[in-house]
Amino acid sequence: MKTREEALEAGLSLPDTYQDIPFHDPNLVLVRVRGSKKVFLWTYEKDGVMNAAVKVNPAWRDLYRQVYPAVTPARHLNKDHWNEIRLDGSVPDEEILRMIAESYDLVTDSAAKRIYEAVKKIPKGKVATYGDVAALAGNPRMSRAVGNALHKNPDPSTIPCHRVVNSEGKLSGAFAFGGPDEQARRLRREGVEVENNRVDLGKYRASFPEAPES
Repeated sequence: MKTREEALEAGLSLPDTYQDIPFHDPNLVLVRVRGSKKVFLWTYEKDGVMNAAVKVNPAWRDLYRQVYPAVTPARHLNKDHWNEIRLDGSVPDEEILRMIAESYDLVTDSAAKRIYEAVKKIPKGKVATYGDVAALAGNPRMSRAVGNALHKNPDPSTIPCHRVVNSEGKLSGAFAFGGPDEQARRLRREGVEVENNRVDLGKYRASFPEAPES
């Protein structure tokens, strides 16, 4: 991800968001949450490179800065709560998308709460896709927010995020569960067959009236 357009598209893909250009400065383009008007994404060019500033949980703030040299304290915002991402291609797109979604969640946590309640409805022995959970939580467009919320699952004992797979039935990576086989192990323990890190959605997908059929 190197352009303002890509960053803005990521921010605007989240529920109830809109673009804003405050201060009559075309170099400063923001994405806000409707209603509260809170900003969770700033974009601006400096020295010929596009930058994105995102709100960050202090628990993750320093980790991002240590892993990616292009992630630094935001220059014009509270450095304890905002990171600046230099969009020079050195940070993987999936990580930038995660940081933008995390910023969104920090300014509006209601979506995360709905997601957790939706995941609790997945029966034992069944799975649901990120899209299923998003629809059940009230907005089919927030699949990315589902992944981000489950990444920060506050109570795995009651929120069975191991029952959530992608649209092809594939399991998540090791980072989400603490080991490459942990999600598969939990699903198998509940009677779900896992082959080649994938679940047969035709056989094990939970049925929800609110969820999409495909």
